[in-house]
Amino acid sequence: MPSTGTLYGVGVGPGDPGLITLKAVDILKRVDVVFAASSTKNHYSLAMNIASRVVSKHIPVLFLKFPMTRDRERLKKAWDSNAKEILEHIRKGKDVAYITLGDPMTYSTFGYIMQAIQRLDPSVPVSIVPGITSYHAAAAASRHIIAEAEESFTVVSGALGAEQLRRIIHHTDNVVMLKVYRNYKEILDEINRLGLTRCTKLISRCGLEDEHIVYNLDNCRDKMPPYLSLLLIKKKGLKEEDET
Repeated sequence: MPSTGTLYGVGVGPGDPGLITLKAVDILKRVDVVFAASSTKNHYSLAMNIASRVVSKHIPVLFLKFPMTRDRERLKKAWDSNAKEILEHIRKGKDVAYITLGDPMTYSTFGYIMQAIQRLDPSVPVSIVPGITSYHAAAAASRHIIAEAEESFTVVSGALGAEQLRRIIHHTDNVVMLKVYRNYKEILDEINRLGLTRCTKLISRCGLEDEHIVYNLDNCRDKMPPYLSLLLIKKKGLKEEDET
């Protein structure tokens, strides 16, 4: 009977293939199977598109379907079903890599898959390779200092609109807001109400060929950003910009 394989959670970075870590490359060249998440509507995976340059051709790549929904019951069924599929390979002694955009432990489907597998079989070895997050890449691309000296910064999701921003804006010095596409207009209205429009940068499709950075949100009030978009908000920036 073969020994149990290992589950690797591998972050492949935000988009630029050059931002995949050496450790991630090493693992993706030697595992037995690579898994990537995709929509139930197609087999496209941006994470796989990035990793395809380093995954050895003889290694099978399997796509796991995840519904684009907030229905917790449907999502749980998908997590459990996909976890069982991965477990079938691990129990045959195969090492498998689950690749994910950015970092596996930050707003990633890997976290749900890992927990589902650990519920089904706590003995499965798990090894996680961190990846460069979209917001660190966006900060570098836009020359935006996320935090310095004694400043704090908070990472929030915009999936539910401006609610998270309103909740934390007075308790932090800087904000990184991910997943702003769907509720962009509401979020932008709140940023304007707070007087932070000139302190905010919009970065879309960071690390990809059509990367776009907006330094003045007044110029894009009526234009919806692409799906892969985030906001970097620096509260103290308003005063500094007014003085220049």
